[in-house]
Amino acid sequence: MEDAVNFFSVFGGLDIQVDTTKPLKDEIKKHILNNYTHLKSDINALTGGYGVSHAILTGIALGDRRTNTSFKKAHVSFEEGMKNIEDLCDRGVIEIESSLHYLADKRGDDKVAKRLLFTTPFTRFWFAFVSPIYKGISEKNYKEFDQRFDNRIEEFTDFVFEELAMEYIKEYYKENGVKSIGKYWDNSIEIDIVAKTNDGKVLVADCINSKNKVKKASLTTLQSNSKKAGFKADITILFARDKFSTEVKNLKSDSIKLFNAKSLKLLID
Repeated sequence: MEDAVNFFSVFGGLDIQVDTTKPLKDEIKKHILNNYTHLKSDINALTGGYGVSHAILTGIALGDRRTNTSFKKAHVSFEEGMKNIEDLCDRGVIEIESSLHYLADKRGDDKVAKRLLFTTPFTRFWFAFVSPIYKGISEKNYKEFDQRFDNRIEEFTDFVFEELAMEYIKEYYKENGVKSIGKYWDNSIEIDIVAKTNDGKVLVADCINSKNKVKKASLTTLQSNSKKAGFKADITILFARDKFSTEVKNLKSDSIKLFNAKSLKLLID
């Protein structure tokens, strides 16, 4: 499942068949980099092909997804940036995401910048790893891509791991029904997933995409941040890429849930 998450982070939304038994980078070169010209044409048709829009999309793919940050990276004004964002939303390339402040008893800063969300993982991958270094890729020179990919792929997959965990929560609590789900952020705190079920239970979750065992400190931090943000959480959830420490496993209960990448098999089933 860990490999499946990594492959989905790259190829999700691209209608091709890949071999997950082979190294991810080899499949990227075979299906994406070697087909750069054809895929570039498809991307331009999707986005409109405007240079400013592509600069903003790269800013979204490589940054914290906040509107202000993305516009600064693209060197455009807020007004010009928002015009491009509206067009990209109309085209179905991205969506605008708001922090779920209303689920907290103590309302946070409602003026925090909205965030921008790619509708497919592949488009996000393209603007993070391909579009910024298109010249070398178009000339079949993949040296810069290799360096960029090796340095950033683990961090890059964090977001998709969170999105899949969110889908898992919807499925896991299908019987109760999830009324609202999303992310929370303000000027000092971020919580990967917050949700409320139809029967009124509030859930908070943290996703740790690391090869190291998840320790109690991660749980303590999540509980502390949730309290500061104003969430009275009925259920606290940790998602691990791999394993939990024995200390954390001993804390597992009806109010503390532990899941890992293998749990995501439920989405395939």
